[in-house]
Order: sequence, then C-alpha cells, then structure tokens
Amino acid sequence: MDPAVLFFFEKDPAALPLYEAFERAVCELVPNVGIKVQKTQITYTNPRVFAAVSFLPARRKALRPEHYITVTLGLNRRLDSPRVDAASEPYPARWTHHLLISSTEEIDGELLGWVAEAAAFAASKR
Repeated sequence: MDPAVLFFFEKDPAALPLYEAFERAVCELVPNVGIKVQKTQITYTNPRVFAAVSFLPARRKALRPEHYITVTLGLNRRLDSPRVDAASEPYPARWTHHLLISSTEEIDGELLGWVAEAAAFAASKR
C-alpha cells in the first residue's frame, strides 16, 4: 500500500477497506487511470479528474455513518438517485455529485456505472 494513502487514512483507518475496494474497482473499470493522493482528497484522472475520494461530510452529522468515504463524481447531468447526498452545478452542464459510501456492498454496478460515465465525460473534455 502506498504510504501516502496510509497517511491519508490515518485519521480513520477503519475507512481504508472501503477505499481499497473502490480503488480496485475503478482500476479494473477505467484503463490507464491516474491516482493522486493530496491533502484533502485522492483524485482519479484519465488524464482529467473524473472522481475523488475524501472525508467530505456531505450528509448531516446525525445521518452520517461512523466510518465512510465520500466519492465525488463529475457528470454532464444531475443524477436523480437517493444515493446522492449532494449535487451542484458549478458550470453549465457540469454536475458535481457527492455520495457517502459506508460499506463495500455500496461499491456496486450502479455506482461503477456512474464512475464509467464520469470517466467518459472527463475524457471527452478538451
């Protein structure tokens, strides 16, 4: 495991298995994905950023699980799903979505479909 990733999860080591499952799934799904560990998030690129993992509290504290990761995806449309904790349109036709993931079962076909869509959208940008 990358020491930078271990350092990133030092504040919540119990969330590391969630990240490992997400990373594994994204690397199998998206060819030539780049991963960059930063201070507040881990970004996924192809070569543009299409997803990120963080501890962003996108849900009210009373409704947040004890251990989680927040997956952020950029799409050209707003997702209409109860799984989306927050969505915003920072630029016309560019939507940012935040989803809290608290179990590996949530890293499923639906989420990975959105990841693939985000990767294709990012790759299409010039």
